[in-house]
Amino acid sequence: MQQSSTPYLELSSSGGLAHVIFDDPARGLNVLSRNVMEALSAVLEELEKEAGAGRINAVLFRSGKEEGFIAGADVGEFALVSRPQEAEAAARQGQDLFNRIAALPVYTLAAIHGVCLGGGTELSLACDGRVASDHESTRIGLPEVQLGILPAWGGTTRLPRLVGLQAALDLLLTGRPASVPKARRMGLVDRVLPHAQFEARSAELAIEAGQGSSLDPGRGGGGLATRLLDGTPPGRALVLRMAKRRVMKETGGHYPAPLKVLEVVRKGLAASIAESLELEAAALGSLLTGTVSRNLQHIFHLRERARKGPWATGGRSGQVSSIGVVGAGVMGGGIAQLAAYGGIPVRMKDIRHEAVLSGLSHARSLFDQAVKRRKLGRREASQRMDLVSGGLTYGGFLQADLVVEAVVERMNVKKAVLAELESHVGDGAVITSNTSSLSIDEMAEAMARPQQFAGMHFFNPVHKMPLVEVVRGQHTHADTVETVAAFSASLGKVPVVTGDGPGFLVNRILGPYLNEAGHMLDEGYDGRAIDGIWKSWGMPMGPYRLIDEVGIDVMHHAGASLHEALGDRLRPSPALVALAESGRLGKKDGRGFYQYEKGRSTGWDATVYEAMGLAASRTPPDADMVADRLSMTMIN
Repeated sequence: MQQSSTPYLELSSSGGLAHVIFDDPARGLNVLSRNVMEALSAVLEELEKEAGAGRINAVLFRSGKEEGFIAGADVGEFALVSRPQEAEAAARQGQDLFNRIAALPVYTLAAIHGVCLGGGTELSLACDGRVASDHESTRIGLPEVQLGILPAWGGTTRLPRLVGLQAALDLLLTGRPASVPKARRMGLVDRVLPHAQFEARSAELAIEAGQGSSLDPGRGGGGLATRLLDGTPPGRALVLRMAKRRVMKETGGHYPAPLKVLEVVRKGLAASIAESLELEAAALGSLLTGTVSRNLQHIFHLRERARKGPWATGGRSGQVSSIGVVGAGVMGGGIAQLAAYGGIPVRMKDIRHEAVLSGLSHARSLFDQAVKRRKLGRREASQRMDLVSGGLTYGGFLQADLVVEAVVERMNVKKAVLAELESHVGDGAVITSNTSSLSIDEMAEAMARPQQFAGMHFFNPVHKMPLVEVVRGQHTHADTVETVAAFSASLGKVPVVTGDGPGFLVNRILGPYLNEAGHMLDEGYDGRAIDGIWKSWGMPMGPYRLIDEVGIDVMHHAGASLHEALGDRLRPSPALVALAESGRLGKKDGRGFYQYEKGRSTGWDATVYEAMGLAASRTPPDADMVADRLSMTMIN
């Protein structure tokens, strides 16, 4: 076979092994656009000829990019599909291509390094085997449900047949990618290879497998319970029934894609692969052009745009190799853990030894959770926790490229801390405040280098909430904005640049909404019922549960700031003011609108009305009234 190439794919062979290398020079990551799929069809035609003539006995699919294998389909092309019939046709075209890979009369191996999502995973499932690099960036998943659709190039059909029903549903219904250890445990990959020798070892294994050697040392198939649940009709029915119950609990039935996944899997497992693929195509036709999917696609594009930058015209981001955190509370410990998870050394500082220990303990508990959920191995978690240190002095802050101030939400305290901090960091260090609502410009008055100061507002819990508000003050330099935003993105967050206005972005929207919920309590309505109505309307939680999550004290400070800036239109609810003065903090101290044990809600706290000075007897609210009042305050 002669070497051939297109702008997207390179095909070559040696020693009976054909190499198919995806490498689109116009993109940082490979995606399966229409042009790439056309090029793949031409490459498969050549492979079919060579395999038929006996000139190759194995095919290795890999990426020419260091960053990843294939990131999936080109989501931007989804907008070109306007009718369900077009979506079905697009699904069948992709299925036909991957069926041709599955039908090649030689061994096919996908070599996965870095990002492997969506259509990239589906291509790998069509191969006879899959190997993965042990690099920590390698992730394999099917995130289509997050776009309101399902994998329709064979993923919904082939994944349960490969890894079993329970493991497949974990990927299909959440959209969360699997780490390499998890992928190996579930049987999604056959071998894990060292990153340093990945390309060479992948080729060696493909050649050996093409000559008849077994790539997979054998899958155990799980324990007896797993075999009974995955391998018998009653067991599968139970798994699907329980999965549907979880989906309905989490989504309220507002998202059709997970329910369609369950339907296709249920029917597909009882049918042939060809029949199951037809079910996939029909399901995609019903989902892709629907309102829910279109809205989720829009959110996807907004999120990706926010992650990529540039964030400030003319700005250049500086390198952040180590950071400091001043204020070692829950937020400080969470920020430190997030940075250490990303391999960044962190030094925490507080004025109390107990606070430092608390911050370190919180960070360690988050790493322990990651181990428990099998996101990290015990050794990896320990190594990353070793990156976090703390003390009562500014020792180590001189080496920090960026510092996050996360002390109490009081302007006089923050200004004093920032003025002191500035004298303990390098001249080029960027200093940020994690304030949720206080003025960045007013804080900057205490600083000698206000051009190197910005807001960097993380949300609680830091390790879960994706957004970071990057607040640009009047004197903040474009380089500072770029540095803070780029660092946020490197931690896996979505940076949103805002001006220094009341409440910035999120609290400017949430503040009026939560305050309106407080006024409804003042008017005598049942808070627990309001939370239930709002959740049934499609929100992840009600306003009072959200106040508990944010922190009653934080909510109170943000509300006072908005009232001061915007006047009586945001006059604080007397009930919420009284609740803040009662000393309750919400989830972090176990008592708010709800009661909590070990971070989990144990139910509505009936004594909360007494804490707010309200009567315990409550009026049942009208559902439409609740939806209108809460939603309109956010819009207006």
